[in-house]
Amino acid sequence: MKKILITGAIGQIGSEITVVLRKIYGEENVIATDIRMPSDLQLRDSGPFEFLDVTDEHHITRVMQQYKIDTIYHMAAILSAIGETRPGIAWQVNMGGLYNMLEAARQYKCKMFFPSSIGAFGPSTPMDCTPQLTIMRPETMYGVTKLSGELLSDYYFKKFGVDTRSVRFPGLISYETEPGGGTTDYAVEIFFEAIKHASYTCYLRNDCSLDMMYMPDAVKALIDLMEADSSKLANRNAYNVTAMHFTPEILAAEIRKHIPEFKISYSVDPVRQAIADSWPNSMDDSAARSEWNWKPNYDQAAMVNDMIVKIRQKIK
Repeated sequence: MKKILITGAIGQIGSEITVVLRKIYGEENVIATDIRMPSDLQLRDSGPFEFLDVTDEHHITRVMQQYKIDTIYHMAAILSAIGETRPGIAWQVNMGGLYNMLEAARQYKCKMFFPSSIGAFGPSTPMDCTPQLTIMRPETMYGVTKLSGELLSDYYFKKFGVDTRSVRFPGLISYETEPGGGTTDYAVEIFFEAIKHASYTCYLRNDCSLDMMYMPDAVKALIDLMEADSSKLANRNAYNVTAMHFTPEILAAEIRKHIPEFKISYSVDPVRQAIADSWPNSMDDSAARSEWNWKPNYDQAAMVNDMIVKIRQKIK
């Protein structure tokens, strides 16, 4: 039976992948770790939880040896907007932490997943239907660490034979976890504000188009890629994956189908808008579709309907 380690297990993706993997592989076989204790009782009590700072190799060694880990989902990271205010910390966590986990994967012969991002591209990248292989010159610390992470993961695969795998996530939408400092957090905040107050002030322009994905599809992408035949993965670090793209105005219009009185206004944050402007409008994910049969389950209408239903249940 697999022994799976998840870093950053309290984060947006980590908290949800932990629950799903425990259902698949057994609660005792999925070890959740973070630098904070979870407040979510399901996450804390449904299986092993350990304190782990990915920048401290001694923490990593202790957990790897204690649980005999063979698979790593390395989700711990500083996100895009916070990374611009604290670039030194972003480099330390995103690159130092990744290096430590890759070293652990090499030493203990583990398969390892690392999430990249559309932030790995940059303003010189083709913005529409961005190819799998293209020019990548990110201008944010977050983007620099993600692109560097892709290259470092490829290095460990080619140099040491570590089975590294990665996807470039678009903006992720979830009702489970509070936004954590990402540029696309508006697409989560807007639902809570629409349901609570029927209004939302957006920090991105009304016409800012970005790729997005609903969290159940993000979890599906992780698991599908990690279970794929390694010999078929020509672009293992990292695959474009996407499900939909829209602007704040288009998303607001879809929400109004459920909440007719909803109103949106705009107060543009120049830092986050500049980050968004450097990212693709849409990505070509045909490589993922052909190499490991990637296909999302949720389009925009299905995502909006499910978000509204789930958030209303959550805030009752």
